[in-house]
Amino acid sequence: MKSVLVRVAAILLLPLPVYAEDLIQVFREAQAYDSQYASAKAARDAGRESLPQGRALLLPTVSASAFTQWNDIDISFRGAAPPSSREGNTNGISLTLTQPLFNGQNLAVYRQAGFRVAQAEALYEQATQDLIVRAAQAYFDVQISQESLAFIQAQKIAISEQLAQAKRNFEVGTSTITDTHEAQARFDLAVSQEIAAQNDLEIRRRTLQQITGKFPENLLPLKSKLEIGLPEPNVMDTWVKAAESQNYAVRVQEASLEIAKYDIERARAGHMPTLNLVGNVGRNAAGVSSVGITSSASDSINRSIALQLAIPLYAGGSVDSLIRQAIANRERAQQDLESSRRTAALAARQAFLGVTNGNAQVKALEAALVSSQSALDSNKLGYEVGVRINIDVLNAQQQLFSTKRDLARARYDTIVNGLRLKAAAGTLSDADLEQVNRLLGTD
Repeated sequence: MKSVLVRVAAILLLPLPVYAEDLIQVFREAQAYDSQYASAKAARDAGRESLPQGRALLLPTVSASAFTQWNDIDISFRGAAPPSSREGNTNGISLTLTQPLFNGQNLAVYRQAGFRVAQAEALYEQATQDLIVRAAQAYFDVQISQESLAFIQAQKIAISEQLAQAKRNFEVGTSTITDTHEAQARFDLAVSQEIAAQNDLEIRRRTLQQITGKFPENLLPLKSKLEIGLPEPNVMDTWVKAAESQNYAVRVQEASLEIAKYDIERARAGHMPTLNLVGNVGRNAAGVSSVGITSSASDSINRSIALQLAIPLYAGGSVDSLIRQAIANRERAQQDLESSRRTAALAARQAFLGVTNGNAQVKALEAALVSSQSALDSNKLGYEVGVRINIDVLNAQQQLFSTKRDLARARYDTIVNGLRLKAAAGTLSDADLEQVNRLLGTD
């Protein structure tokens, strides 16, 4: 029994495995924590209320009122009759229904409400796409910093080995002190770069923490062997046209333009008459008595139905001013729409080139990596046989690690540009993020 307890205790004391988070997990955490996304969601919920509010302007309104009052009346006559007084309580209750039959302003507000809802939905979808891009960018920024730090640390180790070899060769007289000094200078530079890389990694992690609310301890990296596809379709103009019509910023401005048009209708309706149907039912109870004489109480029920027509005649010129203001706002909305289309088109072009050129750059750097490794191996062999000097090996090592760093950055940038391209076209969704997530793994 004692040995069993010892084994159980040993198992419990083993360190727990550290699970790596992937991009989907990071995005879900960002959805639950990010304040910008939460603000956009609340704004969408608020915007949806525009429709029932606009519809309410066309529906009947019902109101009830009640009153009670005490009456104390003194009456004096201009003749021989003596003065008299009356007192008593009067109560009443009434119910009023008003149904708008024609109101141009309310009708314009109702039609406008649908576009306000569409605008709120577009802003929310835009915020969702923005969160996908921001989360992916922050995720891969951490990965780039981690790989840069790893490359610098590996380079420092390689330089330290080269430094030790240079010192040994100097001691036996096969090389000069210059080789040692060059290796020492490169080692000191690598130490400085390592400190800067550690600082950059901490900043990148804190940036991701700001989005997710959780400090990223371990993130799943890209697979070492992966194929980053080209855009489908691989035609820039197709993506640009999609961006000009489907981009969510464009949709927001399209809704703004329609809202501005209905603002003109609402302002012009200020010159139009309004017609309401008004129905009223009320009950009054009165009990008034003269001094010394009791009067009987009376009850009455009043019912009425009426058409109320209101015709605006003159408002000091405010209606005409509101019309001119609404027309100017419509022109501004039109220009904002055109600007958003141009911005979306430019973003699509930039992202498309980022993906296509990034693919080409990745392939070129993969070839350069093979060449850099061969160059380093050749320089090491040449240094051992005496046909290369120490600085040649150090330069070859630096070239190799720089190529590795550039290749990693090119891969990440190409992937993020793919997300930006779909966001510009208004088609970015969770499915695209899951597709990128499948590129992650430890092989």
